[in-house]
Amino acid sequence: MSGARTNTLATLRGRIERIEAHGDAYAPNKVPLGHAGADATLRGGLALAAVHEVFSEGHQSAAATGFIAGLAGRITARRPLVWVRQDFSDIESGALSMSGFSELGLDPHLLVTVRAADADSALRTAADALACDALGLVVLEVWGEARQLDLVASRKLTLAAQASGVTALLLRLAATPQPSTAETRWIVRAAHSPPGNPWHAWGAPVFDAQLVRNRHGPVGRWIMEWKCDECLFFEPAAYPQPVAAAPAHRPHQAHDGELQRRAG
Repeated sequence: MSGARTNTLATLRGRIERIEAHGDAYAPNKVPLGHAGADATLRGGLALAAVHEVFSEGHQSAAATGFIAGLAGRITARRPLVWVRQDFSDIESGALSMSGFSELGLDPHLLVTVRAADADSALRTAADALACDALGLVVLEVWGEARQLDLVASRKLTLAAQASGVTALLLRLAATPQPSTAETRWIVRAAHSPPGNPWHAWGAPVFDAQLVRNRHGPVGRWIMEWKCDECLFFEPAAYPQPVAAAPAHRPHQAHDGELQRRAG
């Protein structure tokens, strides 16, 4: 029995080594994000037909979701996108807004949302979707510490993405990063938006994006502004601080105050 177990263990180790060797030699196509610093670190952009993880901290789920939407806009502009999330996600982080996706530059008509009963169902649904090469992207959104998303599950998703050519984005909310075969891992926070035009109620989406894992290169951290019209990430320009102008209808008060100061 001990000999059989040894042979089985050796066989499994050999398979894992071949999988890892294949992953290291795998040279995927890449899509540039638009941000010069991030693209340089990623050696040309985000790898397609791979798995990427995006984590949020604290109450940053909206920022992480917006960052995922930006990545989706870069990866699949005209192909269907499947977004898998647990059925209680609407309570925890809010419902996905189709009008919001449209404002970010995505076509809601190409978005298919799937509500799974639990993490197991969500994982199976995402794996099945990754096998469909007609899709452009699969987003798997999982809330909390899901034991199902272990190293074995991550490797299966990676192999499925490589086989079909469909990219997978894992959105992890209220979770701690664990070992995985993901090509990249990001921690995303909201950053201050620059002042927009007077007729806009808010500025452009800006993210504090920290790349904490890069299988084939260094890591980094950048402030990335999402340009909805261009569907690109940019480095935010330096915006001067707004200064209140003097009231145009009361110039005499400033003049009178200056005279009083001189007299005193």
